[in-house]
Amino acid sequence: MFMQSPGQMQNPGQAQINMSVQQKAMYLTGRLVGISLRNGQGVSGVICGVQGGEVYVMQYLYASQFATFHYPFNQINDIMPYPACQ
Repeated sequence: MFMQSPGQMQNPGQAQINMSVQQKAMYLTGRLVGISLRNGQGVSGVICGVQGGEVYVMQYLYASQFATFHYPFNQINDIMPYPACQ
C-alpha cells in the first residue's frame, strides 16, 4: 500500500481512517500526536517508537523536563496527528 509522506498529506486524519492503531503509531513515529486512551484520558507528545506491543511517547512535564512514557496498544483508542496551524 502506497503511503504519502507526512509532509505531502492534504488531510492526515482522512488518509489514516482504515489504519490500525499500531499502523498509525509506526507511520507517525517522530511526529507530534494526540492519543486517546480507552479510560477516557488523553495524552500528547512525539512518538519515539513502537516495540513489544507498546508505543513510546516523549511528553513534556514542566520547566525544561521531558520524559518518555509507554502505552500498551490495548489501552489506546486512537492516535491522531496534530493538524497544521492555519
